[in-house]
Amino acid sequence: MTPSPIRVAIVGAGPSGFFAADALLKAREDVRVDMFDRLPTPYGLVRYGVAPDHAKIKAVTKTFERTSGDSRVRFFGNVDVGKDVTIEELQARSHAVILSVGASSDRSLGVPGEDLAGSLSATEFVAWYNGHPEYVDLNPDLSGRHAVVVGVGNVAVDVARILSKSVDELRSTDAADHALDALAQSNVETVTILGRRGPAQAKWTTKELRELAELENADLIVDPAELELDPASEAVVADSPAAQRDMEILRAAAAQPPQGKPRRLTIRFFASPVALEGEEGHVRRMMVGKNRLEDRDGYLAAVATGEEETIPADLVLRSVGYRGVPLAGVPFDERKGVIPTDGDRVLDEHGEPIPGLYACGWISRGPSGVIGTNKPDAVQTVETLLAEPSLPEPDDASDEAIPALLASRGVRFVGVEGWMALDAAEMAAGEASGRPRVKVTSVEAMLEKAGSAGT
Repeated sequence: MTPSPIRVAIVGAGPSGFFAADALLKAREDVRVDMFDRLPTPYGLVRYGVAPDHAKIKAVTKTFERTSGDSRVRFFGNVDVGKDVTIEELQARSHAVILSVGASSDRSLGVPGEDLAGSLSATEFVAWYNGHPEYVDLNPDLSGRHAVVVGVGNVAVDVARILSKSVDELRSTDAADHALDALAQSNVETVTILGRRGPAQAKWTTKELRELAELENADLIVDPAELELDPASEAVVADSPAAQRDMEILRAAAAQPPQGKPRRLTIRFFASPVALEGEEGHVRRMMVGKNRLEDRDGYLAAVATGEEETIPADLVLRSVGYRGVPLAGVPFDERKGVIPTDGDRVLDEHGEPIPGLYACGWISRGPSGVIGTNKPDAVQTVETLLAEPSLPEPDDASDEAIPALLASRGVRFVGVEGWMALDAAEMAAGEASGRPRVKVTSVEAMLEKAGSAGT
């Protein structure tokens, strides 16, 4: 058994990282947890991925606050693991390292014209309106009338909803100020969501879909002909209460005539982008191909019928899946976009577990599920870690080892107290304007609000 106390480094202070930290704290009194994030702020996807009008989902941060407030936990924000410090250096100062860095990149459409101005990933757009420091200057062009969102998952629904709402509906949220200013000037009148398969295969949750049907500022348009299900899709719906509720919402929308609201939000199924076309380097149209479903060993695949049409598209947001990015010093599966694991342990090029190195969350299993899905995943990883017959003995697992390393490199980190000061400043600014918070959106300003480094 590894001598106690044990020190565990967690790289990535998003939901998976906090769920893992919480599991460690509950399992052993003698554990010490060091959490690292390349941004000065914790909470990852909760802060920069959850839509600003979904305040209830962000309430999970109350649990994270309790975790970070535990005296056995330290936060090292503004530390880019892989650049400021290496994985090997963390291993030399910890008994184990858990990687929970999420999936911060996105998959491409792979169609001509995708690189035209006005064609963006939903990942970028979400980060922009949520005030991520690296996307403050994205400046999406909202001067056109027609937006197209490719994908039928919750992220696609989020961006379509934000584009469909009036800015007045968003002013009471924690959307970034620069985004509110831009959305106030938006000329978007129509938003179209494209799904390559049918309604039975959509990946959104019922709650998200229902919100589209209840928009005050936009009529929801659905073609009843696209809700006619083939036998295999009928079977899918019959076996899923959630899918049945989704179909009820969609059929009600299809039967509802437009009410003349300022914007129109259309959901189209069996449709895939074939090419983007533009003028003067900016996207203006999308060629859309019609699909049919074909059963391939139990998987209902979208197959092109050859029928195509062109629709207006001044802004295109692709939301066809997230993808992990490599972390220096750690094996990476380029094809799958994940760190290879046996479920919990990171595997080397020979498929053998690397002692003391673990991964959980999207970077391990791929981008699936909602925020809560990461909790059992993280708990399982911690159980595996703590069940090991032994863990590697670090060179120096003292409290001073990591701060001394960062100081020697001139890395200014934000500790728990620094984050609390920044958090308090944001919330105070929000209270003054009737909002949950006003986010600080530059790293330099964050460091200033956080004050001196410390734990």
